[in-house]
Amino acid sequence: MIAIRPISDLRNKFTDIEKVVNGGEPVFLTKNGYGSMVVMSIDAYSRLTQNVEQALDEADEYAEANATRLNHEDVFGRLRRQINE
Repeated sequence: MIAIRPISDLRNKFTDIEKVVNGGEPVFLTKNGYGSMVVMSIDAYSRLTQNVEQALDEADEYAEANATRLNHEDVFGRLRRQINE
């Protein structure tokens, strides 16, 4: 179940939020009824960003080994042509 709490609970009910976060679920915090931030465990954040870090590392390795560079128009022009076919 999604946990949505007012941001004041971060200060006033930290232990309750910590229990939810340590259970593997994020807690969505609101301020004045609007979404403000998400609190999650370090493990959950690591799992969320692991593939991103790996993809960036692979892109860096590829860029070092390959001198070809594409500009904005090259990349998005190709995508537009593929979509419009």
